[in-house]
Amino acid sequence: MYGQRSPLITAEYWRWWVVHLWVEGFFEVFATVVIAFLFTRLKLLSVSTATRAVLFSTVIFLSGGIIGTFHHLYFTGAPSVVLALGSVFSALEVVPLVLVGFEAWENIRLSRGTPDSPWVSAYKWPIYFFVAVALWNFVGAGLFGFMINPPIALYYVQGLNLTPVHGHTALFGVYGMLGLGLMLFCLRALKPGQRWKERPLAIAFWSINLGLAFMVLLSMLPVGLMQAWASVEFGTWYARSSEFLQTPLLTRLRWMRMFGDTLFAFGALVLGWFVLGLVTGHSFDKTAGSGVGSVEEEEPELVHAGD
Repeated sequence: MYGQRSPLITAEYWRWWVVHLWVEGFFEVFATVVIAFLFTRLKLLSVSTATRAVLFSTVIFLSGGIIGTFHHLYFTGAPSVVLALGSVFSALEVVPLVLVGFEAWENIRLSRGTPDSPWVSAYKWPIYFFVAVALWNFVGAGLFGFMINPPIALYYVQGLNLTPVHGHTALFGVYGMLGLGLMLFCLRALKPGQRWKERPLAIAFWSINLGLAFMVLLSMLPVGLMQAWASVEFGTWYARSSEFLQTPLLTRLRWMRMFGDTLFAFGALVLGWFVLGLVTGHSFDKTAGSGVGSVEEEEPELVHAGD
C-alpha cells in the first residue's frame, strides 16, 4: 500500500485506514465481548442479555468502524457520498456506547444488592474498572469523538488540541482501564481465598480516573476550544501559530494540566505498590477471614433487571 519512498499524503491515507479499522473495528468489539463475558461469568449478566448486547454491538461497531473510517477522508478529493457515509456511520458509533454504559450501571447496582455473596465484593474493583471503561467509552470515544468528527467540525479542528482530548480519553479511558480491570481480575482469581486491602485500590481507582478528567477539563479541552474559535475566526494557521499558543492565558492553561497529570501519576504509583504488595503479601488483609468464592463456584444466579 505504501513504502519508504511513498508520498506523505499516500502514507497518511493508508495510516488512517490501518489505525481506525483496528481501533474502531476490532478493538471496540473485543472490549465489548470481554466485558460481557466476564460479567456473565460473575453472574451479574444473563447469557441471553450478553448475547444480544454483543451481537448488536458487533454489527454497529463493525459497520460504524469500517464505513465510519471515511470521516478521515472528507477532504481528500473523495466523492460526496464518502462525506455522507462517513458522517452518518461515525455518529452511529455512539449508540452501543450508551447501551454498554447502561448495562454496566445495572450490573454494579445488582452487585451492591447482594451483600450475602462474598465473591461479588471480592471482584468489586475489577468490576469498577470495567464500569469506568463504559463511562470513558461513552465520554471519550462518543461525546469527544463526535465533537470533532462531523465534516464542518473536522474541517476546522483536525490536528488541534480537541483531537488529543478525544485521543486521551478514548485510548486510556477505554483500553487502559480495560487492561487494568483485566489485570486485577486475573490477580484476584490467582488467590481467591485471600482478601485484599481495598484502600489502596480505592485511592488508585479514583486518582487515575479523576486525574484523567482533570487533565482534560482543566487544560486540554479549554485550549482546544480556544484553538477551534481561533481557527474559525482567523484560520488553522493562526490557531497553531506561536503568536497564539504562547499567549499568557494559553500558557497558564497548559500549566493547569500539571494537577491532573500529578494525580494520575500518583494513582498509577499506588496501583503499582498494591500489585507489588500482592507478591510480598502486604496487600492482603490478614485481619479478615477467608472464604472468598471463586468465579467457578455456584453463586446465586443474578439476571439483568430487564429479563
